[in-house]
Amino acid sequence: MRNFVKAGTFTATLTWRHLRDEPARLPLLAFRLLPGPLRRGARGMGGRLGGLPRAYALWDAGRRAEVLETVRRAAHDASPRHLAQLAAFTIAVEQPELTAELLARLPEGRRRAGLAHRLAVRTGRVAPNDPPDQWNANAVSVTVPERTPRDDVVNGRVLHVVTNALPHTNAGYTQRTHRIALGQRAAGLDPQVLTRLGYPLTKGVPDPRPRVEVDGVAYHRMLPWTAPRDTAAELRTSLRMAGRLVERLRPQVLHAASNHRNGRLALELGRRYGLPVVYEVRGFLEESWLSRDPSRSTADAFYRAERERETACMLAADLVVTLGETMRADIVARGVPEDRVIVVPNAVDEAFLEPLPDGAEQRARIGIPAGAFVVGTTTSCYGYEGLTTLVDAVALLRGRGVPAFALVVGDGPELAALRRRADEAGLGDAALFPGRVPAGEVRGHHAAMDVFAVPRRDERVSRLVTPLKPVEAMAGGLPVVASDLPALREVVEPGVTGELIPPDESEALSNCLERLFYSPELRAAYGEAARERVGRDRTWTAAAHRYIAAYTAVSDQLSRPGHRVMGQPASE
Repeated sequence: MRNFVKAGTFTATLTWRHLRDEPARLPLLAFRLLPGPLRRGARGMGGRLGGLPRAYALWDAGRRAEVLETVRRAAHDASPRHLAQLAAFTIAVEQPELTAELLARLPEGRRRAGLAHRLAVRTGRVAPNDPPDQWNANAVSVTVPERTPRDDVVNGRVLHVVTNALPHTNAGYTQRTHRIALGQRAAGLDPQVLTRLGYPLTKGVPDPRPRVEVDGVAYHRMLPWTAPRDTAAELRTSLRMAGRLVERLRPQVLHAASNHRNGRLALELGRRYGLPVVYEVRGFLEESWLSRDPSRSTADAFYRAERERETACMLAADLVVTLGETMRADIVARGVPEDRVIVVPNAVDEAFLEPLPDGAEQRARIGIPAGAFVVGTTTSCYGYEGLTTLVDAVALLRGRGVPAFALVVGDGPELAALRRRADEAGLGDAALFPGRVPAGEVRGHHAAMDVFAVPRRDERVSRLVTPLKPVEAMAGGLPVVASDLPALREVVEPGVTGELIPPDESEALSNCLERLFYSPELRAAYGEAARERVGRDRTWTAAAHRYIAAYTAVSDQLSRPGHRVMGQPASE
């Protein structure tokens, strides 16, 4: 009962802070939290009311173009107060050009100035107002600090500090966390996972349990009575609650994964308890932010601030782990010594190397006819993934008489727009979008595919970050066609495991796919080579042994008395 009460007080204060800081976001959150039937009913009611309620309803339905038209129509002859409400909505849904239009019509004054400042923060032109001591030069040291090592640790116990996790968030990030933990446990370590303060309540999931187990892996949560008022308060509360967990678990190593808030927490805990800290860079989040709006630039305050904070954590950690050589080169270029940066690439369980299930059964289940040529992907639907290029390529193939189908498995902010793109291209039932599926169903969808596509756009984030999904597809024996970008060259060897094509070119993609359609033998050869390569280099068992070597090295750096190699039997 106590945990449920805490969940109630935390959720109430979190809602109040959202309402205070940006009340226009609250209806968006309310729509997401409603059960399906109620959500559809609320959309219908909002659509009938018109104006701002209609705009919220249309946005939740993914009908972006109609939203903009609705807002512009509502702004015609609107009062200053109503214009301000419309502007606040457009800030909440990140439509800065429309916000600027509305602000230009508002009279000068505090209302307009406040909205303009909020727009500048939201678009990254102005950095958020963190407390002055939060990220100054001394807050995160750029040298590995001197620490008094603990002599009471549990050998082989690792505390992973992450943002979110299974079972409530199923994404590449959470799958990597879980697979690392399972691999480490199989190799003799004792991995424990700690999620960010307030999770999963911060994502609208009413689960107040302080600890859950998934496949035998312990996931610990930090649930305070009230939501912190800012990032400094969040760090203080996290340190207090995580500190109690560290004292109880006595881990030998702290292992934080992106982003810098997790890194900062682990670094502070490491200083306090004399523990080595590994910082795992799974992506460059400032680059992901940059990719979501073409008006953003590397000169924006938010981009620069995020990059500086990430770099500070990399410099302060005892060891940095990342996913590929392209990412490693970027980290070293920031000033991190080469010998403190290692690569542990995305990998798969050995079970992924087993033959795929019957593809004919899966196709029949989801409505794909026999004889179809299925080009698919499992992904998150963000703009930089280039999924419109895939849809357009499949439309071109069908225009040439190839019985091509597009199968996009996943969810994200661009899914609704992608479905419209498929409709406009005339694909109809030849484009399937089943949305996000449980991890256990991914291989079934792989079985329905002939080719796995990774048509990422030529953007900074795509050139740097290596994805997990094509590695899973390769393990199942699927040939991969991907954009010719540095990070993807680390995954696909052209002419051996698949093909690389120019990014952002649907014609080039369709030509490559057409060749593969008429050459099933080549597809089979690529798939077999892909499976062999993943089995040799990219399993979580192999990754676990890389981590053991890394943890041993950072433990040695502290010259721990009576040091034992990681992976020896843990003792309480």
